[in-house]
Amino acid sequence: MGTCQTICGGHLEAMIVQLIATNRPGSNSGKVAAHVAEIYAAKGTPLEVVDLHNLPPEIFNPASYAEKPASFASMQESMTKATGILVVTPEYNGGFPGVFKYFIDMLKFPETFAGKPFAFVGLSAGGGGAVRPVEQFTTLVHYLRGIVYPATVNIPGINNHLDEAGRIKSPEIIERLEKQADGFAKFVEKTGKK
Repeated sequence: MGTCQTICGGHLEAMIVQLIATNRPGSNSGKVAAHVAEIYAAKGTPLEVVDLHNLPPEIFNPASYAEKPASFASMQESMTKATGILVVTPEYNGGFPGVFKYFIDMLKFPETFAGKPFAFVGLSAGGGGAVRPVEQFTTLVHYLRGIVYPATVNIPGINNHLDEAGRIKSPEIIERLEKQADGFAKFVEKTGKK
């Protein structure tokens, strides 16, 4: 898979970016995000995936704070053109992954985020369903001048909700994700930057 992948349609003016907020190999976040992308595709809602598993190694050179490597340009472009951002985040040690914050720090501020709606899908192995990481990042969204969509989908005990193929097997969670997809697409239409 390349750095970014467009699901459903081409590059339309309204484009939701799904951001997979971890680079941990074989992450459950990547599995959930793949299922969520299918939900958006089935609804005909354009979705582009930005997957931190695909961060170029060069971005971790301290020189990147001053000048971004060319290999990071496609991720910056995807985030810049996004009219809405759907974050799929795990909970690591009571917070969101450090690589997620680093990625945010590498993006242009404030133009990457200002006025853009954010929605969240949070998952954890424990009982919290990533409530803490979503709350923490919601604070950052306000600083980044974004807009928070209020209907978060939290998934506690994620290992109990995935089948052997890594797909969500709980009808109740799938229903909540579908409802969020419908609502967030409308929210982006009404509030997102054009």
